Amino acid sequence: MLPTVALAAGDPPTVVPLNGQWRGPLKMLGGEITVVITIVPLTNGSYYAALDAPQQRISRMPVEVELKDDNLTLRIEQAGSSFVGKVLDGGATFQGTWKQPGVTAPMTLKRAVASAVAATKFKAIPPYRISDVTFVNPVTKQKLAGTVTVPAGEGPFAAAVLLSDSGPQGRDVDVNGYRMFGQLADYLTRHGVAVLRFDDRGVGKSGGTYANATTADLVSDAQAAMTCLRTQPLIAAYRVGLIGHGEGGNVALLAAATPSHAPAFAVSLGGYGQTGYDVLLRQQGEIMRLIGADPAQVKAAQDVYQRTVATIRQTPDNTKARLKVATLLSNTNAGIDAGMARARAVQLTSPWSRYFFDFDPLAQLGKVQCSVLLLNGTADLQVSARRNMTPLYRALRKAKRTAASYKLDGVNHLFQPAPAQWPMINGAQQPVFSPEALKLIYGWVANETRVPGGPQPVTVKRPGPTKPAKSGRTPATARASS
Repeated sequence: MLPTVALAAGDPPTVVPLNGQWRGPLKMLGGEITVVITIVPLTNGSYYAALDAPQQRISRMPVEVELKDDNLTLRIEQAGSSFVGKVLDGGATFQGTWKQPGVTAPMTLKRAVASAVAATKFKAIPPYRISDVTFVNPVTKQKLAGTVTVPAGEGPFAAAVLLSDSGPQGRDVDVNGYRMFGQLADYLTRHGVAVLRFDDRGVGKSGGTYANATTADLVSDAQAAMTCLRTQPLIAAYRVGLIGHGEGGNVALLAAATPSHAPAFAVSLGGYGQTGYDVLLRQQGEIMRLIGADPAQVKAAQDVYQRTVATIRQTPDNTKARLKVATLLSNTNAGIDAGMARARAVQLTSPWSRYFFDFDPLAQLGKVQCSVLLLNGTADLQVSARRNMTPLYRALRKAKRTAASYKLDGVNHLFQPAPAQWPMINGAQQPVFSPEALKLIYGWVANETRVPGGPQPVTVKRPGPTKPAKSGRTPATARASS
């Protein structure tokens, strides 16, 4: 998904503290759903924002933010939707009007307060070592910051760097209280694999500007993180690999195709197997259908998308391209004003967007230097396993790379199982990383990095060989020398 932009160009800094999550009901034909907006301030003074609709299984949908004094506009371009209103009560309330194809309705979003369960969920002292680290990307010279977790025991241990999906994320990848990378790192470290997870560029304690980085640019961040992890005490430097989610999966695969800096292994969790253009086109259609748009509205929106990308490709000069795109968006969407059209045009002509439209994730797979694990959920509405994981696996097999792939029944893009399978904690269901996915990732990494007579973590017993599941996943593997 496209990373988002925030304050419109030229706007003065706002004094309203927008940092957190806001949620509220959206009435639709046939019922009501809950919409959650997450807004995170970036170090350059702008914001990253995303929308979640848990009942529709929509997560991390990019949101553009325009804030002028107490006037707030949120635009969800992929869904053809927007919210225009006021910031009230010092940022505690957003009140205004929601518009989407076929729906115009008043909406009030209230700041969400973290539950006591979420706030204390990971505060118990874990049975492993934890340290904060900073490291420098030698290409960009920017500082990145993260957390290293090392198993109890003598070491040296195999280790993994976690790489986040598109859009700037904090080191835990917190989505509505679900700490995706926090849970993954905890599980792996408890089972004997050290982990480094870090704040993306411009987020938390990391410097730099995320919006200017392409998928290929982020490879240097991954390589810098591996270098940092390799120098940590008790880490086996030759057994450090990459685990990437969404776009991070593609970053891991690109890094694996770089001979001089290749990881020991690469894991792609819901990585893209189609061109960026096709991924975004399909996501737009799926999301619009989920929110109730009819086929004609979906077709019209996708026609605008296709014309917009064609214009950008044909106009290398950004100043000219932005003028053309802003005019196109204003003429084809009555719900977008001139300011938002210009902001959207800037986003669509960013280095990331220009690169991603033409990004072919299959092109470099023949150069991959290590074993690859591909995982996708059958309930992933953003990255279809059939359209993405299958082409990745086939390309790796054709190139005679070592690979394994699994489809996980009922697992979504955030690698959560169906809500009915979430555990009950203090009377409320809490989202979790798929236990089956955790076992698969750990078992595969442990096998790929196993050293005869190597160290054993003291926190858990070494599990025996994982037996293929009778149901719930569909494996496909290929083995060949690299």
